[in-house]
Amino acid sequence: MAEFQWPWEYTFPPFFTLQPHEETRQKQFKVWTDLFLKYLKHNNKFTLGINDQTSPLFCNESINRRLSPEFIQLILEQLQQTGHAAPLDKKRQEWQVYWHTLEEYGNMVYDWIQETGQTNSICTLYEIASGENTTQLEFHDVDEAVLLNALRLLEEKGKCELIEMDGSYGAKFF
Repeated sequence: MAEFQWPWEYTFPPFFTLQPHEETRQKQFKVWTDLFLKYLKHNNKFTLGINDQTSPLFCNESINRRLSPEFIQLILEQLQQTGHAAPLDKKRQEWQVYWHTLEEYGNMVYDWIQETGQTNSICTLYEIASGENTTQLEFHDVDEAVLLNALRLLEEKGKCELIEMDGSYGAKFF
């Protein structure tokens, strides 16, 4: 795997401190939210803990700067507003982060189901997320918990029905 390419802002010390000027702060949030998504995608990661202070995403040792848990929380809340994150616990310390929104993931899966003629058939979450037929698709290797949430949205729209058997899930697509 290629080494992650950090944006230039990552070596700029004020980038790690919440900026007081509104316009500057909005630009800062934009760079941070993009960075979170790109970094997690590069590392095929879907969960973040706010208190994981050893993560290079939160801490640049070369300039001796780190994000505060409060700042991380604000970035994740920005991602939540755009549909790219959701807290996993009531204290909002653990988060699920999506490179695409759940709706986008659901649409990608549904388009693939239609293109491959699999409507009215049942697919397991493993087949969708890790099967050899999806290796070239954007949703390949998606975390199954994220996929399940995306499929729940499709189920609400009447495009599939989730089926649970022995703790595993599948979906029948319509």
